Amino acid sequence: MTIPKPPILLSSLDLKRLEALLDKMPLAEAERHEALASELARAEVVEPAAIPANVVTMNSRVTFEDEATGDATTVTLVYPSAAGAAGTVSILAPVGSALLGLAKGQHIDWPTPDGHERRLRVLDISYQPEAAGDLHR
Repeated sequence: MTIPKPPILLSSLDLKRLEALLDKMPLAEAERHEALASELARAEVVEPAAIPANVVTMNSRVTFEDEATGDATTVTLVYPSAAGAAGTVSILAPVGSALLGLAKGQHIDWPTPDGHERRLRVLDISYQPEAAGDLHR
């Protein structure tokens, strides 16, 4: 059973950078990332200093659980140029788009590339740039 998507919070800096990323893509590629564009459109946007420390932002290190399996995974949410390193997930990956803007304890149902849905729940945010004062990441 799909639950309604939870409210999400984005920093104005992340929004600006992500919109620029999508705008630079060829149309066919951008259409593949419609889920991310949809998340950006529905987010509440605030200044970086107003982001609570318990919200997943770009370059945050987050631990989340797949509620179906109980498996916990820790990743750093990164821009595509930094993806591929161990422990990173691109914002363009379905799980990356799902995690952005969620607060600790929130969960979201998210479609996987194989057509299934996963329910993800944020367990912990061990690093968040805004909380650390690293706004020029």
